Amino acid sequence: MFEKFFKKKQPEQSIKDMEKLVETVVALSEEEQEEIPAVEIAASPEESEADEKASATTIEVEKKGFFARLKEGLGKTRTAISDKVDAIFLSLGKIDEDLYEELEEALIMSDIGADTSAYIISLLKERAKDRGINEAIALKGVLREIVEEILSSQDTEVHLDAAPSVIMVIGVNGVGKTTSIGKLAHYYKSQGKKVILAAGDTFRAAAIDQLEIWAERAGVEIVKHQEGSDPSAVVFDSLQAAKARNADIVICDTAGRLHNKKNLMEELKKTARVVERETGGKKGEVLLVLDASTGQNALVQTREFAQAAGITGVILTKLDGTAKGGVILPLSREQGIGVKFIGVGEQIDDLRPFDPHEFAEALFPAEQ
Repeated sequence: MFEKFFKKKQPEQSIKDMEKLVETVVALSEEEQEEIPAVEIAASPEESEADEKASATTIEVEKKGFFARLKEGLGKTRTAISDKVDAIFLSLGKIDEDLYEELEEALIMSDIGADTSAYIISLLKERAKDRGINEAIALKGVLREIVEEILSSQDTEVHLDAAPSVIMVIGVNGVGKTTSIGKLAHYYKSQGKKVILAAGDTFRAAAIDQLEIWAERAGVEIVKHQEGSDPSAVVFDSLQAAKARNADIVICDTAGRLHNKKNLMEELKKTARVVERETGGKKGEVLLVLDASTGQNALVQTREFAQAAGITGVILTKLDGTAKGGVILPLSREQGIGVKFIGVGEQIDDLRPFDPHEFAEALFPAEQ
């Protein structure tokens, strides 16, 4: 009840003064309480240090908590890749061509694809020879190293330097686009950013309503028009609102399907032109949402959308429910597009920035 009367700043009253103030406040009505200015009390150096340590501990616990969820979420993918690889190492033991052939087949079957699997094996052979590795199990660390290098070879950072910055989110229906937008909004709102959502998917029934629900969950504003209206007009109004309200980020939903594919791609190009014009061409993000469970089909979707929009990165969703997560490797190596966010659960905070090192560690843990 008295929280608002005691902020930590300059000490101006003794304990007795405080007790007297509390007694006075209790006797007042709620309306009268609202008129009382806040009394500011400074934190001691010891308290400040304790607060800093508590904050650091909270961040560390949260990071470890997400890493644990990442390992758990990658369970099926790890079973499909790492467990098969371990079984080959243990059954064959020595390093020879048979072992490399078995490894390559296991990687291909794990949705890493033929080209990237062959590339990984060629690097594995080269490094095993250069480092004088003789035991098969010792190759696991090298494999983890190669995976991390592939995933780190593309830009995995999110660049939001303009004010307002724009994130265009694209992808076919059913991949988790609207959910990802809601989780993105929550992520940036929790960082203290002012976020506005643009309900640009005006063609799919209930898309606007779904985005509105996510805006409410994340505690952010939404700009919307009626169903069937021009998506570019929604994005334009959202950018005007962002400028007027000093918002930091505008996250734009887009259509995942129109009457045919050509119309969809043309609409995306039109929306991109509006964003470029209204931001003065300042760099933003165009994030393609892909469902990890679609495996190699995710590569096809990436090629098609890349022709219509200058994709800057990928949000890979539903990694927690699939054995096809290996597609993340050819996505980086063959498509030349970095993964920027991954989803490993249904909770609002289960969409996080992608970390190649953490992913490689979770996929090929040093200790099973």
